[in-house]
Amino acid sequence: MSQVAELLKEASKLNSMDRTELISSLLEDLDPSPHYVDDEEALQRLQDLKSGRVRGLSEEEFWKACGRH
Repeated sequence: MSQVAELLKEASKLNSMDRTELISSLLEDLDPSPHYVDDEEALQRLQDLKSGRVRGLSEEEFWKACGRH
């Protein structure tokens, strides 16, 4: 079994919060200058979605955009 496969197997045993923390940490390693969203921006984005000004992605669209279709 490859090292990555072993890590994935172990990571799948983590609870949701720990997996989220692991993912966040790995993503930060890929992009050392991530885009932080403050509360005001988050609320504006939510309002944009609720008002129909912008359209969210379906799960299928999301995974396709991530290169996993």
